[in-house]
Amino acid sequence: MAAHRRPRQHPFRGRTARTAAILAMAGAATATGFDGTGQAEPRLTPTQVKTEVDTLYREAETATQKYDGAKEQADSGEARLNSLRDEAARKTQKLNSARDALGTFAAAQYRSGDIAPAWQLALSSDPNRYLDDAALAERAGDRQAAAVSQVRRQLQEIERLRGAARVELTSLKSHQDELRRQKASVTGKLAEARRLLAELTPSQRDQVTGADDTDGTAPGTASRPADGTRQASARAVAAPDSRAAAAVAYAFAKLGSPYVWGATGPHSFDCSGLVQAAYRSAGVSLPRTTYAQIDAGRRVSRSELRPGDLVFFYSGVSHVGLYIGNGRMIHAPNPSAPVRVAPIDQMPFAGATRVV
Repeated sequence: MAAHRRPRQHPFRGRTARTAAILAMAGAATATGFDGTGQAEPRLTPTQVKTEVDTLYREAETATQKYDGAKEQADSGEARLNSLRDEAARKTQKLNSARDALGTFAAAQYRSGDIAPAWQLALSSDPNRYLDDAALAERAGDRQAAAVSQVRRQLQEIERLRGAARVELTSLKSHQDELRRQKASVTGKLAEARRLLAELTPSQRDQVTGADDTDGTAPGTASRPADGTRQASARAVAAPDSRAAAAVAYAFAKLGSPYVWGATGPHSFDCSGLVQAAYRSAGVSLPRTTYAQIDAGRRVSRSELRPGDLVFFYSGVSHVGLYIGNGRMIHAPNPSAPVRVAPIDQMPFAGATRVV
């Protein structure tokens, strides 16, 4: 029986211990309340805020590039599907015409009676003409049958391609929806970053967002350079190619434009959208995303850079700018900063491409 006897409760265990713990915590809370400490989490320093905001912006830009690529593929898939549907409709119309022709031929045979060819030849008043007509009809029938078979095969192929395109488009839309959900998550983080920035003084905020990192050509967050200044700066850039010069001039003209993810101009841009729009103005077509743009031309080293080259940053190649010479570029940085001039050593350099 002794083995089943309940051990004696320690006087400070159970409810008594819990009560003591609660009282102790309440006393600690009261003590911190009297001296004004412990009422809120400690604020981050401007350096800590910058680190967190920069991380959030990089995550957002990576998601933006993936979203842009998925949207481009989805748009191409929709255009391809519409083209296949149009082609299938045209081939279906041809098939229906061939069927109508066969129906007319069959009806003519029925009206002439189901008489054996030998008797028709024997009873014909003009055997030579009958033979000619019969041979022509046979050849016409063969041609119609072949035409129907060909159109039917084409229609089956188009149906197969259309089904494949539909499956592909469904997959792309599903992927795009997932990217939108990821973007929504990052947008929440950006909202938190905005809250942190709002707690800083204006000068600290400008320091964190780089609003005061201008060189006389780049605008701050509250102003844009005069048109004359932009034009003079663009003319001062000695681009080696007329198309590169046109792209650089376009980028200078867009200084101060806001950063908007997914935007390709003419009034707002994300980083790859700005580069794409700049070269589009020069008659050069570039891919939509940084991942594709880096392979759109010839790779060049940092020491070989010339105005008009595309410069890429971060290990994931998630950011791009347009090089304008003297170690500077024009780029669309992030939601806290408009299109501006910046040194290329401001971010980890990942590579460069010359597209003209």
